[in-house]
This record gives sequence, C-alpha cells and structure tokens, in this order.
Amino acid sequence: MAAVQLKPEQEVAMATLTIDGHSVTVPEGTTVLEAAKKVGITIPTLCHHPDLPPQGICRLCVVEVEGSFLLQTACTYPVKDGMKVRTNSPLVRESRRTTVELMLARGDHNCPTCPRNQNCELQTVAESLGIREIPFQVLRHPRPKDMSSASIVRDPEKCILCRRCVAVCQEVQGVGILFPVGRGFATEITTPLDRNLSEVACVNCGQCVLVCPVGAIYEKDDTNRVWEALADPSKVVIVQTAPAVRVSIGEELGLPPGSITTGKLVSALREMGFDKVFDTDFTADLTIIEEGHELLQRMKTGGTLPMLTSCSPGWIKFIEHYYPELLDHVSTCKSPQQMFGALAKTYYAQKAGIDPKDIYSVSVMPCTAKKFECTREEMCGESGPDVDVVLTTRELGRMIRQMGLDFANLPESDYDDPFGISTGAGVIFGATGGVMEAALRTVYEVVTGKTLPSIDFHPVRGLEAIKEADVDLDGVKVKVAVAHGLSNAKVLLEQIKRGESDYHFIEIMCCPGGCIGGGGQPIPTTMETRAKRIRATYEADRSLPLRKSHENPAIKKLYSEFLKEPLGEKSHELLHTTYRRRPLFQQRI
Repeated sequence: MAAVQLKPEQEVAMATLTIDGHSVTVPEGTTVLEAAKKVGITIPTLCHHPDLPPQGICRLCVVEVEGSFLLQTACTYPVKDGMKVRTNSPLVRESRRTTVELMLARGDHNCPTCPRNQNCELQTVAESLGIREIPFQVLRHPRPKDMSSASIVRDPEKCILCRRCVAVCQEVQGVGILFPVGRGFATEITTPLDRNLSEVACVNCGQCVLVCPVGAIYEKDDTNRVWEALADPSKVVIVQTAPAVRVSIGEELGLPPGSITTGKLVSALREMGFDKVFDTDFTADLTIIEEGHELLQRMKTGGTLPMLTSCSPGWIKFIEHYYPELLDHVSTCKSPQQMFGALAKTYYAQKAGIDPKDIYSVSVMPCTAKKFECTREEMCGESGPDVDVVLTTRELGRMIRQMGLDFANLPESDYDDPFGISTGAGVIFGATGGVMEAALRTVYEVVTGKTLPSIDFHPVRGLEAIKEADVDLDGVKVKVAVAHGLSNAKVLLEQIKRGESDYHFIEIMCCPGGCIGGGGQPIPTTMETRAKRIRATYEADRSLPLRKSHENPAIKKLYSEFLKEPLGEKSHELLHTTYRRRPLFQQRI
C-alpha cells in the first residue's frame, strides 16, 4: 500500500525506553522487537516475518518487561514511555532454549537431508542458543509428504506450527487453502478436509515456501531429471533463463541482493553442459508484440475489455479457480516460457536441423507455478511438452554448487542465437509493472507512428499495491492498471464483476513484487530484497542498446521467416492458448 503522508501539523507521540541498559526513543506503537533493532540488539524470532502481521505464536522472542509478571513477546508488545526491557536475562535465555528444544523434540529435524539445511531459521536459532542435545523425548507424529503437486512438496513432520504459510496464503494471496487444525500435540497445518495440494485450489505460487522458516514446504526438486538429460548423448539439451533470474541467481550463490550476473549465469550453464543457452527475454519481447496487437484488436473490434495479462501462471490458475466467469478478459497469449518452448521445438528445430523429439527443453524460472504450467495439456505439441522441465532459481543454485563452480569469478558470456537477442523491455518483465511498461513502449509507437518522448513509464513502477496510469495514444486515451499479489488482484476483479472497471488493460502478477518475488527465488525474500532486485532490473534495462520489443531484429526475422504476422495463423497455433474453469475442490471417486 502507498505510504501515508503525515500533515505538518500532525505530531507523532514518542516513547523513550531502556533496552538492556541502552536508551532509545521511538514512535509510540513501535514493538519492542523493532525498538531493539534501533540499538543493535537482535531478538530471535521464528513466527515473525517482516512482511506479515505479527503473531506472537512461537514465543521465541520473549523478553522481560519491568513491572510485568509474565514474559512478553517482543514482536507484538508495544513500547511505552519509561519502559525497561531485558532481552538476555537468565530467565529469558532459559525460556528460549526450552522453546527451541521442544520444537526439536516434535517431528523430523534431520538437518543433513533437509532441503533447507544451512538456510534454516530453526537451525540458526538452535546454534545461536548453543543447543547440543534435546532433553525431551522425541515424539513423532508420522505424516506422509504430500508430493501430489507439480510444484510444491509439503512435509508435515518438519512443521513447527509458526503459521507463516497460513498468513501469507490467506492475507497476502487471498487463497486461503492452508490453516491450523487440532489442539496441543495434535495440531497441524493442513488443507480443506486434509486433501492433497493437487485436490484443492492451490495456485502453486510458492509464497508459502518463501516464508516457511524450516523445510516443511519446498519446491519439487527436478535437478536429477536435468542431470540425467545432460548425461544423455542422444539429447540436445537447451535452456532458457527468465528475466528475474539474472538479478537473483547471484544472491543464491552468496552475492549481494540485486547483483546483475547475466554473463556469469550464461557461463555457468555452459559449464554444466547445456548445448545452447537462450534468453526468455527474447520471447518476452515476442509476448509484447502478440499481446499488444491483441489489445489493439480488442479496442478496435469491441472485444472484451479490460484485457488481463496472461504471463503469470499462478495468477492464471487463480482466475480459473476463483473467477472463471472473467476468463474472456484474459489475453490468449501464452507466457514467454511457453512461447519459447513452442518455438524451440518448431522454428529452432527446423533452423538447426534437429528432430524435435531429440530436443530436451529446460527453463530456469523464479517461479514454482511454472513447474505446473509446463505440465498443462494445452502446453504440449506434436513432440510432447513444449517445456520438458522447469528449475527454480534455488534449484539452479544447488546444481551450480554441486558442480563446484566459483560463480563470482566466472567470465562473462553471451546468449546463443537465435534466441539470444533481447531488449530492455523483455528484461523488465521480471518486476511488477514491467509487462505493462514494455507493452506501452510498443503500443504507443505502433499506434501513433511516433517515437516516445520518454521511454520510462514511472507511474506503473514500484511496490504500491495497485498502480494506474492514463496514456494518450495520439488522441486515444488508454487507461491501465497494475496489481501484484493476488489479494490486490481480487480488488480489480471485483470491480470488473460489478461492471465498474473503466480500464482497457490490466497487468496482474501473482507474486508480490512480480517475478523478482516469485516462489522459486532465493530465501529469504522480503520486500526489502524485492526492492533491490527491482532496482537491478531497471538498471539492466537502461544498460541495453535496445529497449523496445518491436525494435528487436531477431523478432523481426522470426516474423519474416516463420510467423509471418502478429495474430496470424501460425502465431495462433504456437503462441496462443485457452484457459478453463477449475473446481475449488476436487471430488474423490
């Protein structure tokens, strides 16, 4: 949401308190946890997450407050003037140790085999508290892993009941398919009627994965499938990398958030043995051509408006489950990943003289929902799935570590032709508002025949929940909106349902911040890291010689040699698709 600007006459009441002997003055209403950070004191937490409402559930952050009979949770307790707080007293330390020991005594916490090993908040806290043994009997509550989803695995035995996944699913995404049931030792986080993820209206967004502090929810690991393909001499293994990966893979491998590592990423993939390394930005540019012409066609012919973007698979599954009556508003364009997959096994196979059945197409995405997307029956051609397997940023990071590559010191390399030329418009697909800005850069010049006076559309940038702008296309007024996060998308969808929407074009990204905040990105991902990745995305855009999709020479060549024209017969066959109503709950037979 947009920050509230205080009027000059409004005064914020301040409170001065003492924390471990350090005096600090903060606005009233600040929590003890936040106040402690101001004086450099770190209070451990597990249920708390900076992007979620405080819960005070895990009781790890307890502190002593002078005059209070009970220990208080620092993440929820508001400061008061004159308050005295102790964060490291013997009583506090003992309470925290007992809390973590009890967590470790419940379920399966075999760290070396856990997908979050060495990046686990419970592991980190246990180490900081010096826990070397568990004084309680370890009790198991045997529950099978839920492997039913194409994207996400749930392991209930590793769950510590912090409820972060519940909060992000219900309050941030508005999906609400996770919630706690039971009491005491029998408490667990589950789905409606304890069904598998594949049987409920999960959209595979993976935001639950990003906020889980342990290994209770994680992406389905497809790295072995890729290793096997790379070792198969009969396969031509090609890979595409999404726009958001170039500003996040470095973070997964120890570099600062927002590091732009495009050339090193290409070098790493070549070292791993991929036959060709391509850029999804190429088909992001192609998406803009097709989607932009689709918008213009709808506006000219009285088609369904507003038109909604279709490149975010979590968002597509959401509208299929929750707003199927609005599917006519969704663009028929496939996502850039799937456009690439279709072209790889047709256009590229023809140019390279390769049997499409011998091509193994891999994509590296910031997104867990892309794993589901590539399995959709609509995304298969004559030679099988257009995209054979999807790796998240985290999975690629694991593979690079397994290779023993010194990523930071790899040389810079360029993508391969013909899918290696892209523009800044393709790069900014990774940030919320980027698809809209890329589309406006092209639509404006296609409609007006004039060069844009300014290529940067700042009104659609940033992390505000819903952004809107009016664009003058040489006398034709076009009103656009951008939403990221599904709770924000619901606001715009409800307007459309009520007949109150006057927009022509709406961009919706499933994940907060857009693809740079996707469910397959490095952990931790917070709004702070999202902002750094977004800044890097626009920096990468500014550095490129071409910044408009319609100026991409490789795209022009693709149309002249193969597709012929936007929205033409070949384009519709390969680059467009349909979506369908999905039930909220799958009945078991």
